[in-house]
Amino acid sequence: MSTVEGQGPFDLRASVGGLQRGPGDPAQRLHNGVIWRATRTPSGIATLALAQQGDGSVRAAAWGPAAEHALTQVPALCGALDDASDFDASLHPLVSDAHRRNPGLRLAHTDAVFDAFAQSVIEQKVTIEQAFGAWRRLVTWRGERAPGPTPSPMRAAPPPDVWRRIPSWEWHRAGLEPPQAKTLAAASARADAVERAARRGDGAGLLALPGVGPWTAAETRIRALGDPDAVSVGDVHLSHQVGYALAGARVDDDGMLDLLSPWQWQRQRVIRLILASGVREPRRAPRLHMEDHRSR
Repeated sequence: MSTVEGQGPFDLRASVGGLQRGPGDPAQRLHNGVIWRATRTPSGIATLALAQQGDGSVRAAAWGPAAEHALTQVPALCGALDDASDFDASLHPLVSDAHRRNPGLRLAHTDAVFDAFAQSVIEQKVTIEQAFGAWRRLVTWRGERAPGPTPSPMRAAPPPDVWRRIPSWEWHRAGLEPPQAKTLAAASARADAVERAARRGDGAGLLALPGVGPWTAAETRIRALGDPDAVSVGDVHLSHQVGYALAGARVDDDGMLDLLSPWQWQRQRVIRLILASGVREPRRAPRLHMEDHRSR
């Protein structure tokens, strides 16, 4: 058991809750105000339970062979490595207002690079419902049972050598498209290279991996390393949201990057504040229909 005392306001659910991949995520869930995480570390697997106290601090408990290691990671998970000292929210009124209303929003640092990479590959070019479903099935089938008194059975994501051994029919049954399955299977054989590439200052090394583009590289660094400047170029909705929030009109990726340019080195923080602001472009078209290819 440990207690993390934050420096300044901190919102656990806003900062760490977003790491959950849908309501059925086997690796993270919220139960009675407590965030439960099943995680894999260099020392093995562990289960973390995180609860915010009335004074803003976070109480953390851990179980499993890597419990001690997991507890040492809690400050980073809760934003201790997130440096916003050069961030100027006053450059736009919406950003300023969102920053004022969300003072406890921090960028979490999970340090779980391959888990973040696997999630990002699974979420390429599909609806979020499809991606969450594929992640849920694969982690349930192939992940390791989480230790401790979890509110319901949980599992840590598989290690790279397990991802590598998943047969093609199982990827299909999980609902993952062949290009994403091929990318993840190939990368799992080069997990050390994925780790090194993600930890490069700009994440550019990830782009040299087959099947990895700017969106996947950015999402990996955001989730695993709390990169405050990463921008997920290529997202089907993000540029529209940023354009509507900052300029009142849709823009493409180039337009989004131009609008975010005053916040160089802090662009992901601006995006997170825009998403937290609740400002959304009015829906113009029907919701994208989700196709299920598992029976084909």
